[in-house]
Amino acid sequence: MKKLFMVIPLVILLCFTFGCQKQAEEMAEEAAVAPLSDEDIAAIKAIGPAIDKATLVLNIDALLELWTEDTLLMNPNEQIIQGRAGVAEYYKAFETATMKEHKHELLEVDGYGDIAYARGAYKVVYVLEGIDEPVEDKGKTLLILRKQSNGSWLIALFSWSSDLALSE
Repeated sequence: MKKLFMVIPLVILLCFTFGCQKQAEEMAEEAAVAPLSDEDIAAIKAIGPAIDKATLVLNIDALLELWTEDTLLMNPNEQIIQGRAGVAEYYKAFETATMKEHKHELLEVDGYGDIAYARGAYKVVYVLEGIDEPVEDKGKTLLILRKQSNGSWLIALFSWSSDLALSE
């Protein structure tokens, strides 16, 4: 009888342990999200040339089509710019500049499900109105992208910084 009282708690403990293990495995399977497909990666990498094309002619509408409604633009040494309207205002500041070169390449893309990140590099050359000397810059970018219900990828967060030293 004494042995029976010792065995019953042991059986209950084993059932509980295996039951929890099964539940944990099921939760892990449900949480598993597929990695990005080759098509997703290609679509995301195509955003760099799309930015270049629209920026060279300052097509703000085409640029805004690449961003989510609630996007965040994080420029160095500035407040965060929020939403497409804020991004539009940012690009309007370049209306007095002549863009000579704009190259944004996404070098690394990864993600799962409907979220991805992209690490990139850029080079820009532009001339400001009233200044003869062109302005050149190069640096790095980090993008967070969200897959939309139509399968397209849009920029949810864009952060960049220059590789050039700050001028005194």
